[in-house]
Amino acid sequence: MKTVLITGGTRGIGKATAFVFASHGYQLALSYCTREDTAIKTKEEIEKEYGVNVMLVKADLSKEDEISKMVEDVYEKYPVLDCLVNNAGIAIDTLFEEKTKENFLKTLDVNLVGPFLLSRMVGDKMKDTGCGVIINVSSTSGLEMTYPESLDYDASKAGLISLTHNLANYYGKEIRVNAVAPGWVNTEMSQDLEKDFYKKQLSSILLERFAEPKEIGTAIYFLASEEASYINDTVLRVDGGVKR
Repeated sequence: MKTVLITGGTRGIGKATAFVFASHGYQLALSYCTREDTAIKTKEEIEKEYGVNVMLVKADLSKEDEISKMVEDVYEKYPVLDCLVNNAGIAIDTLFEEKTKENFLKTLDVNLVGPFLLSRMVGDKMKDTGCGVIINVSSTSGLEMTYPESLDYDASKAGLISLTHNLANYYGKEIRVNAVAPGWVNTEMSQDLEKDFYKKQLSSILLERFAEPKEIGTAIYFLASEEASYINDTVLRVDGGVKR
């Protein structure tokens, strides 16, 4: 039975991804930072529906010691990890002139430095088994969709794409490393958009709707599967098509 570690795996895209992997028989390790009640509910829902093992690990991904402890705990329960999904992310949207160094660094720590540390720790263990897959959840905001209110988020997601390319080259044939770049998705992060801004974003999408979290989770699972065995060092856009 294969095993996957999904960070931020109890809500939004991470939760949907967990359900997709569980539907294919994977054992799960799901990290969360807050909302323990939500994490427990997700674990119970997956176990009830699919009967697979679900491990919850609480960790602040801006803290190296908590990341290290999480990896140690996961490997104590699951001796082999077949896939790592670096999904957890935060966005601290404020006006450009109100951006602070502290908020900028916090965003980079969670969205970029955390995945780097996790990929190194897990990747070293994957190398010992001679196989594995790492998938980074970036964003079209890391490509060309820029928003001054989210410049720290955009920078972190662009950095995550660069990290993907570097990791793929470093690990070579031992570990496949890819990224998914979602566009707008119907998650908590997009629920509070101003009406006019929402309509403007919707009008720029060829499919004229935001993605559902499961659609992103399905793309992530595809990259982890044997069907994608020759896909490496690639960024897969999942954005419904953008009008040019």
